[in-house]
Amino acid sequence: MADFLDEKRSEIAARLKELKPLVDEYQRLEAAAAALEGVTTNGPGGRTTSTAGAGRRARSQSTPKRPKSNGSGTGRRGRPKGTGTRGAEALALVRSKPGITIPEIAEQMGIKQNYLYRVLPGLADDGLVKKEGRGWHPKEAA
Repeated sequence: MADFLDEKRSEIAARLKELKPLVDEYQRLEAAAAALEGVTTNGPGGRTTSTAGAGRRARSQSTPKRPKSNGSGTGRRGRPKGTGTRGAEALALVRSKPGITIPEIAEQMGIKQNYLYRVLPGLADDGLVKKEGRGWHPKEAA
């Protein structure tokens, strides 16, 4: 009985090893097809264009599409930029240490810098901070 089980385990392992490259290729092709969904060409020799977000993430074939918006939104997903607690925390740090740089803010907050390169310009657009050189400063209250 043990010989039979060992033989079947060996056969299954060999077959799994044989199929793995095919499964990997299938997954790559599925992701590529999803990434190309929504990409169109403008006729012969025309430039390729993409609809919003089509190349940013791969969508599984079984994932249903979102219903179309009625046009009342801003076209962005998620909450408005700069409304999170991280934005408030970054603003507090800028107010407590005028001239603080993004790497210093990231270190103080324990997060990666790339997030702050989106948050702080949003705070500047709202008139809360301004950039001088590499540092960020609070705007004076009017």
